Amino acid sequence: MSRRTRTARRRPVAAAVLAAGAVLLPAVPASAASGADQDFVIEDPRITESSGLAASKRHPGVYWTHNDSDDGAFLYAVDSRTGKTVATVTMTGVGEPRDVEAISLGPDGNLYVGDIGDNLGGTWDHVWIYRLPEPAELRDQTVAATQFTVQYEDGPRDAEALMVHPKTGRVYLASKKQGGGRLYAGPEKLSAQGVNVFRPTGADVDWVTDGAFSPDGSELVLRSYLGAKAYDWKGDGSLGEPRRLSAPLLGQSESVTYTADGTGLMYGAEGTRSRVVRVDVEKRDGAGGEGKAPEGTKSPGAGAGGADGAGGGGEAGEGDGKSTGTAGLVVVGAVVLVWLGLRKGRRGAK
Repeated sequence: MSRRTRTARRRPVAAAVLAAGAVLLPAVPASAASGADQDFVIEDPRITESSGLAASKRHPGVYWTHNDSDDGAFLYAVDSRTGKTVATVTMTGVGEPRDVEAISLGPDGNLYVGDIGDNLGGTWDHVWIYRLPEPAELRDQTVAATQFTVQYEDGPRDAEALMVHPKTGRVYLASKKQGGGRLYAGPEKLSAQGVNVFRPTGADVDWVTDGAFSPDGSELVLRSYLGAKAYDWKGDGSLGEPRRLSAPLLGQSESVTYTADGTGLMYGAEGTRSRVVRVDVEKRDGAGGEGKAPEGTKSPGAGAGGADGAGGGGEAGEGDGKSTGTAGLVVVGAVVLVWLGLRKGRRGAK
């Protein structure tokens, strides 16, 4: 999001929290001993608007991220053990990025970057996706990317979530709208020639700021400002019933990704020295999807205290027995946390 429109975009966050009624603060499981794929702070002062996360497959414990605008064609590899940037990648062949909002790693070993934001509510007649190979070496370098032009079948949309299915390689986008967002499927293969039309799958989703497929492709997690939900993936783009997850309130909550081994979800936010918080996934029977997972595959169960991201509603989920207790705190606490997070984000953006 550009700095010109950041203030307008943040107002709905606080308003939604105030409208939520008695929202229980999410209980976040404590991290294990320090190491890879645990909670960390992004230390790089250049990263003030981390808007997407993708777990590296080639470099264990490393996460790719980016600023969402006013930065350039840069990607950053951050080591979760230290929070430090271990590589800066400059993309070439992509023109001038407009509003980069998401990043995902495909089964082909390529990074997919979504220049898909539209802060004016859907006024641009096209957006872009960039694809580039994940570097084999972690060092500052320039990498040639392929640029794909994207349009939506039903007209322009603001979107912040791009997900690549880990089995089929198909790209999906989720539009960001409170009460009326949609999930869109791209062509089976993107083409650098002409326009790639993304079509609604029939699944309605609300206020999505990021999303991620589980490594086995059986589930899709969609994040909003106030929570996260998991859906069984049906293979045709339709979704099962949502399950509310335990998700931390992090101010301008913008990103989510699975760890490479699928045992945890990593939640991130915008702001200087922003935190990335791990929440372990729970075992659950009956996972479905393309290449249906066997029973007992790890997947996100209904977590404790995750707020409903759809319009900021807020029931607490059932406890998972592991989380420690902030249950019983009312919306005042949530408002304070979000307000502090937004203030921190504004300070970092100046």
